[in-house]
Amino acid sequence: MSLQVRPVRADELAAAWELGRLAFGGPEEAPASALREVPGVTRLGAFDDAGRLVGKITDLPHEHWWGGRRVVSSGVSGVAVRPESRGGGVARTLLGALLAHARERGAAISTLHPTVSAVYRAAGWEVGGTLDAVHLDVAGLPGPRDTGAVQLGPGGAADLPRVTDLYEQVARVRDGLLTRRGGFFELDPPDTPLPRGVDAVTLAEVGGELTGALLYGRGRGYGPEGHLDVGTLVARDPATARALVGVLAGWRTVTRTVRVPLLLGDPVSQVLPLERAERRSGEAWMHRPVDVVRAVATRGWPAHVRGRVAFRLTDVLAPWNDGTWELAVADGAGALTRTAAEPDLTLDVRGFAVLYCGAATGRAAAQAGLAGGNGDPAALDLLSSGPRAQLLDYF
Repeated sequence: MSLQVRPVRADELAAAWELGRLAFGGPEEAPASALREVPGVTRLGAFDDAGRLVGKITDLPHEHWWGGRRVVSSGVSGVAVRPESRGGGVARTLLGALLAHARERGAAISTLHPTVSAVYRAAGWEVGGTLDAVHLDVAGLPGPRDTGAVQLGPGGAADLPRVTDLYEQVARVRDGLLTRRGGFFELDPPDTPLPRGVDAVTLAEVGGELTGALLYGRGRGYGPEGHLDVGTLVARDPATARALVGVLAGWRTVTRTVRVPLLLGDPVSQVLPLERAERRSGEAWMHRPVDVVRAVATRGWPAHVRGRVAFRLTDVLAPWNDGTWELAVADGAGALTRTAAEPDLTLDVRGFAVLYCGAATGRAAAQAGLAGGNGDPAALDLLSSGPRAQLLDYF
């Protein structure tokens, strides 16, 4: 079977939705966002010889913070193949087409949430981290107390741009977090009152300046079955974090548990009684470079790190990445240049991904079969010299 991969037309969006519903068991009625074209969002379809849609994939124009700089990314979403066409390479064809498209529009990296990791590993993606959350007994949270200069109040849809600005202040000092602008974050119509699943917004201010925000869903029922689901909980300082966690604690009379996204090392995680977590959940997310030169050049690097390392990179699905390279890092910047000499080290594109995310050392990558050669793979630690990447968003 030959395949034609092209953008899905507006009159084909309903068929694409039905394919996704069949694959993932979604609701029968499509949300409005699935049936309209969204600027910057590209939906690619694979069509067979008869013109039937047999597979689809979505390229979300995301950006991630990396070393204090925005890195253009392809958020891979909605990958679905008709049952009769599975196992025939449709998904791999779509992934290759998405990489070429994403590179053409300027993307440097790509992230996704896998339903089956083997398909994406075969195409060069590898696990870069987990999307973590803790489930806590509301009664065990630190209760409300005098918050001093922190003023709490309700918020609404009109405050969401301010919340995004605040989130950016928290996110930009870390590696991996999305900017939360464009792409997936603009799929809902602009007149949507609040994001899906959000019933209440609490804002924290100090001296009239926004320092924290809490967005959460109330759920149903009260008593033992009562449950809160936090979508966003960001704070710029410990006092604000304590005040917002105190708001959650105030629900103890009618709710039993609360799910809170976990960002290790932030002010909120230092307030939560993590040792009392009823359970902790984590969903793997995967990463790969779209264009290795851009991936290195557009991110920030630790200012104290200096060094050079050469390696042969293997990338079958993105041949523009394949070949011999030298990585140079100095003064907070990095560059990747082609080399003629054969290096002592080899690196699979999946190894590049885990090192770039700070998820492994060079020697650990070698143990996993993602690096090799005659040289000491510890030299590849230069590529993993930043902090470990984290992610807070599912898409």
